Amino acid sequence: MNYILPRLSVLLGYGIALFLKPAKKTNLKLLMAFSGSFLLSITVMHLLPEVYESAHHGDHNHSDAVGIFIMVGILFQIILEFFSKGAEHGHVHSHGHDDNSKMPWALFISLCIHAFMEGFPVSHHSDLALGIAIHHLPIAVILTSFFLNSHLNKTVVFFFMITFALMTPLGTLTAEYFTFLNHYYTEITAVVIGILFHISSTIIFESSENHKFNLAKLSMIAIGIVMAYFLGIEAPHSH
Repeated sequence: MNYILPRLSVLLGYGIALFLKPAKKTNLKLLMAFSGSFLLSITVMHLLPEVYESAHHGDHNHSDAVGIFIMVGILFQIILEFFSKGAEHGHVHSHGHDDNSKMPWALFISLCIHAFMEGFPVSHHSDLALGIAIHHLPIAVILTSFFLNSHLNKTVVFFFMITFALMTPLGTLTAEYFTFLNHYYTEITAVVIGILFHISSTIIFESSENHKFNLAKLSMIAIGIVMAYFLGIEAPHSH
């Protein structure tokens, strides 16, 4: 399931955008709010305590280093967003007179790096696979819709989305089969925590338009927190 869920959600999002062509953005925004809350909750409740706990093993306390790696992850995501234009949290804009029918390589590469990095901790946290899958579904719908509206070649769009779908499972596979990376598991996970912190908090902040009270979005955020809590209890962490 760790490999299937993130891949399936992107392909499902691609199919929804291609065949259903959703015009209303409300449901997508609610799903984004839920995914942001769910991701942030998994990160805070499960990933964060684990990396600090592993930093305390043995005679050495590396908790300061964990904090630095988390901040590196946040900075890394900010740099990626210069190229992806915020697609990770559902923002895709056309740029005036630019030729939108050309392959957006900067967006493609930065999104793939982001998705690949997200896959690393999934090998130890099966609950995170579901969080990433829920996070990728609305993004896949938004991206596919944007590309099709930009008259990008449908074959190119399909290639883009298939590659994006494979990146998170590839990150998980890399973490599982390149055993030397386990020596750096805490540091890599700390960087991913920083990435997830930035993305999920941005999604939550941006889900409230003009800072108005929105009961539907608040409910979705609350459901995301509760689900992440109970999933974390039930999902055994493989070490």
